[in-house]
Amino acid sequence: MKKFVAVLSAAAMMTSLAACGYTADTANTAASSAETTASAAESTADTAAADSYKVAIVQQLDHASLDEIRVAIEKELDAKAAEKGITIEYKDFNGQNDATTLNQIGTQVVADGYDAIIPIATLAAQCMTTAAESTKTPVIYAAISDPAAADLTDIDYVTGTSDALNTQSIMDMMFAVQPDIQTVGLLYSNSEANSTTPIAEAKAYLDAKGIAYVEKTGNTNDEIMTAASNMVGQVDAVFTPTDNVVMAAAAAVSETLTKGGIPFYTGADSFVTAGAFATCGVNYTELGTYTADMALDILETGVVPAYHVMDGGIITVNTETAAALGIDYSAFNDLAGQVVEVTTAE
Repeated sequence: MKKFVAVLSAAAMMTSLAACGYTADTANTAASSAETTASAAESTADTAAADSYKVAIVQQLDHASLDEIRVAIEKELDAKAAEKGITIEYKDFNGQNDATTLNQIGTQVVADGYDAIIPIATLAAQCMTTAAESTKTPVIYAAISDPAAADLTDIDYVTGTSDALNTQSIMDMMFAVQPDIQTVGLLYSNSEANSTTPIAEAKAYLDAKGIAYVEKTGNTNDEIMTAASNMVGQVDAVFTPTDNVVMAAAAAVSETLTKGGIPFYTGADSFVTAGAFATCGVNYTELGTYTADMALDILETGVVPAYHVMDGGIITVNTETAAALGIDYSAFNDLAGQVVEVTTAE
């Protein structure tokens, strides 16, 4: 009987030990499984974050050039999202050419945690750069004619595309079809950073040729229209760089100058589709596309490259305006690799 009890006791002890061993193994397995699940969840979250980006597109004001760039940026972001199977959420903001409004937009964009900011035009880029200083949110600007003059260089979180103007090419165009020009009108806004360098270059060019020039400036649509009207009868041709203030009134200015028999040479093709005579510059759809690609590369790699100067050299001519002015522009074929003919947009 004693032996039988001893055997039963031994069996009970072994069963107890086996049960303890099973519980420990189960706990270890469960812990390992929990770690794996947590790791998988974390990995999934990281992947989801890497495959989803929020982009703020901040347009300085409404006009044809900046609208064209914004549309191109959005189209390219949509295309890249579909191509790469990622989500790119973007939202448009418009500063209406007001620094206070743009600064408020910058504060909101940074507070809302956008992954990148794409400002279009100089004032918008300057305000977004200031707003993003504390967070170092990448700022990828579009269409800055002179980034150095706008104090947008040597900042580690700022880059973008430049539509730097070849002023000499436009001046050469003038004299190729109007060799007898006596006086040139320079129409621009003295508050527009994009105009500073090209206007200085135009003056130097005209001084070297001994050609007189008349300067007219303005900072509102009404002031620009008054300036343009005052040039009629005083000048043989008018030059405006990639000036956002003048561009906002481009259609009315073009009509006034054309009726006055004055060819209007400008810094962007959107002026020409608004009725100006001709330009030699960049294609803004291509600029917007390049800017969007640059922004996505930065989001994916974290590397902020130097700004990119877009290729120019494309002469765009408004055939309706040329006909109204009675100008033969065939000489442009010898000045550019490509001459694009357009008509005035509705």
